[in-house]
Amino acid sequence: MLSHRRLISALLVAATTIILPSSANASKDLFVIDLPGEPSSLDPHVQWNPDSYNVYRNVFDNLITRDDEGKIVAQVATSWEYVSDTQIRFKIRDDVSFHDGSKLTAEDVAFSVKRITDPAFASPQLGQFNQVTDAVADDATTVTLTTNGPYPPLFAQLVKLSIVPKTVVEKVGKDAFNESPVGSGPYKFETWQRGVEVTLSRNDGYWGDKGAFPKVAFRAVPDAATRVANLQAGASDLVTYLNGDLVAQIEASGKGKALVGNTERVAYLGMNVTKAPLDKPEVREAIAMALDKVGIAEGILATGEKPVPQIASPAHMGWVEGIAEPPYDAAKAKEIISSTPGADTPIKLLTSPVYDQRVVQAIQQMLNDAGMKVEIEMTDMPNWLKQMQGGPGVIPAIAFSRWSCGCQDADGILYPLLHSSSGWSSVKDAEIDGALDLARKSLSEEERLAAYKKVHEKVNAENYVIPLYQASVVYGAAEQVNFTPTPNESIFLNRIRWTD
Repeated sequence: MLSHRRLISALLVAATTIILPSSANASKDLFVIDLPGEPSSLDPHVQWNPDSYNVYRNVFDNLITRDDEGKIVAQVATSWEYVSDTQIRFKIRDDVSFHDGSKLTAEDVAFSVKRITDPAFASPQLGQFNQVTDAVADDATTVTLTTNGPYPPLFAQLVKLSIVPKTVVEKVGKDAFNESPVGSGPYKFETWQRGVEVTLSRNDGYWGDKGAFPKVAFRAVPDAATRVANLQAGASDLVTYLNGDLVAQIEASGKGKALVGNTERVAYLGMNVTKAPLDKPEVREAIAMALDKVGIAEGILATGEKPVPQIASPAHMGWVEGIAEPPYDAAKAKEIISSTPGADTPIKLLTSPVYDQRVVQAIQQMLNDAGMKVEIEMTDMPNWLKQMQGGPGVIPAIAFSRWSCGCQDADGILYPLLHSSSGWSSVKDAEIDGALDLARKSLSEEERLAAYKKVHEKVNAENYVIPLYQASVVYGAAEQVNFTPTPNESIFLNRIRWTD
């Protein structure tokens, strides 16, 4: 293990610092947020990767949401009741308007649910909502959702389902709506300068808590060191996805502050188990043994990340204590690779700038030390998503990823990654499918946990996916910024305050 700790220290990557010009001085009047990349979509029913979600979640309202402590609370819905095990009736606020001035009604809610659950719409989020079979507006302020049997993760998933205006979407179409989205949230869409920034303006007529900032700019700044340089120069107010080295830099400089929180996000090595050499169980076992999770979490990242033995985090309902996993054993991994024909077939490790490349490089080195031939392939996030969601014929051989469903329920991570019906999955395992189906229908928490235990054990026995660590979220912020990181990593602009 020591050799890999030394290796990890040697893999720290220096970044060239180039401060991007700001469209205005960062202040209370303009709040500037630097993200690793630009949104791949501003239509909330299309993508939900962090760079997209962090922007559009402020433009749209949801039926329900989570507070900063993670509790599910009302948003557009004022109350709800179970009509039966498969029907839930929601009462809707009557004082919510979209940014074009039209009133939000139960018809918009029903339309939004049907849109994201329509297989023809092909939302990457479909697997989260495909147990919803119908949505009916009973009257202007009442909507009833019907599920295909009991569906206990429903409320955990609904915190992600944004409400779009039926009339606008039907009039302009999917592509135009993505270019100029209309929501009912605390901020309104202004402009999207591709590759540079998205600007929002405060919705002064918002029904709920109003934002502190008249305008907000979300900028695409791929290099983390540049994001920190911008913060320290006063060109930005909040920067995202930093590492331990940059936290230390902020703290040492006295310019700005670091904000760190534990999340539900799980980092993992994804594998296409239909592609050589990953179709060999012994190769996957060797990969699991070759990866020093403790070294990655504590040696590279060192901002509170915790190694995990399962594709879930302690923040999820579905986390199971005592799950066994293949031990870290670099020598055994090398022995397996050297004795397995075809194990050294050259493969590419897909990544994107949003991820910490020190981790990606460490994974590559560990696998190559075990006798594999791994080359890193860098691509932008939209192309990364396209490949990862493309099904077994498209999914890359191996890829580093970090997954958060924003729901804190294991259904939101295990079902899309492992169920045979999902475009994210290359796994075809009837036992896992059955357990996942049971867990998303059973109203018994004990039965759900037993099903997830079976999934975790089978995943580790076959090494379909290699869990790595529970991720922390690390922000840099101006001293005047009052912001609380949340387990689901949401940046709600109307919960951020500025203190002079």
